[in-house]
Amino acid sequence: MDNTDTYLFNFKGFYFVRSLVNVDLLKNIDDFEIRDDDVFIITYPKSEHKMIGVVGAMLYGVANAAQRYNGIIYIYRNPKDVLISYFHFSNLMALLEATGNLEHFMKRFLDGKVCANLWFDHIRAWYEHRSELNILFMMYEEMKKDLRSSVLKISSFLEKELSDEDVEAIVKQATFQNMKFDPQANYQHLLKHEWGTRTNEGDFLRKGTVGDWKHHLTVEQNERFDRIFQKKMKDFPLKFIWDINEEEN
Repeated sequence: MDNTDTYLFNFKGFYFVRSLVNVDLLKNIDDFEIRDDDVFIITYPKSEHKMIGVVGAMLYGVANAAQRYNGIIYIYRNPKDVLISYFHFSNLMALLEATGNLEHFMKRFLDGKVCANLWFDHIRAWYEHRSELNILFMMYEEMKKDLRSSVLKISSFLEKELSDEDVEAIVKQATFQNMKFDPQANYQHLLKHEWGTRTNEGDFLRKGTVGDWKHHLTVEQNERFDRIFQKKMKDFPLKFIWDINEEEN
């Protein structure tokens, strides 16, 4: 174990938030009992709060209204929006290192010196094990464009047939605006009373916007990110949507 700094804790090469980590749990993780009906949701940080806003209730509704099917659902989002959302979140949360300078945070992000390490490695590693681990990859941007189809895709993966009424109820509950104001989903209590924030302004669920990176990255930063993306993700088959009005590329 390499205790890297005040905010991050390195365990077997993986960075955790130091103030949230349970070392005993990590040491005994290999003994964690997995049931046949468990469904795991995997995301890189700041893809997951969009999952809560858009698909959290959907998964809850499908998984708890049915016989669950063992598998993994991996939620992924275009990494430029992940970068921007992670940057704002780090400045909000007292337990994460604040970086008022986007350039400084972008360097840490692209070096993998953040919780969950390098985004490129994270998604690639899970994709390489997609067959043996039975992983369904879901794109956040597709959920934003067509939430109902995403509900049906997940219900099919979980081998649960839903009625039209069930589908519509899950879609309604899982919209970003509904989750943003749902105290069971917006984490406001944890933010204020347990995790702590640096300011009274700001929400766990911030915008949920696709393409917000265009309002933050400079031309040079965007071009640099594109070069690294092309190098790291060469021949990677999953598609990405960089703006809600654009097609996949």
